[in-house]
Amino acid sequence: MLDNHAKLLQFFSVANQVTGRKKLQKMIYILQQCKVPFEEKYEFHFYGPYSEELTLRIEELCNLGFVQEQKEEKSSYHQYHYTITDKGKSFLTQFQMDLPDIGKMIPLLQEKSSRFLELVSTMFFFCQSSKEEIIEKVHTVKPKQKYTDEEITEAFQFMDELTNKSCY
Repeated sequence: MLDNHAKLLQFFSVANQVTGRKKLQKMIYILQQCKVPFEEKYEFHFYGPYSEELTLRIEELCNLGFVQEQKEEKSSYHQYHYTITDKGKSFLTQFQMDLPDIGKMIPLLQEKSSRFLELVSTMFFFCQSSKEEIIEKVHTVKPKQKYTDEEITEAFQFMDELTNKSCY
């Protein structure tokens, strides 16, 4: 049980800060698709792949004082910022983990928008399909996002860059 919490703490220790609940969900899912052994189960949801398990684990880490969730008031919504605490760093030193090096992937994910990561995670979710089917499914399940051909091409290139291979 605590191994999964420790993996998330390792993620936060590398990421320093993650802004946004949706972005956090998408980053962990994308890393999972890149063979990083996060074990949270995901289902397809309104904003793409979503894990209730991840939400609960993050809440537990916050309640234990290992991760700080800071709520920022925006004009029409709340923005959440997540950072590992000193207590979380101390807890992490007690675990020996065999995680792949995520130090190069996390900055690539952090520089992308939540909207783009929603597209990439959705495409990964349908990765067992052909390229044409993935594109069709994205337009079917995300019609309001109005993703352009350029965004979809960029997403495929980003997926290839992260995984060093094509998924389709």
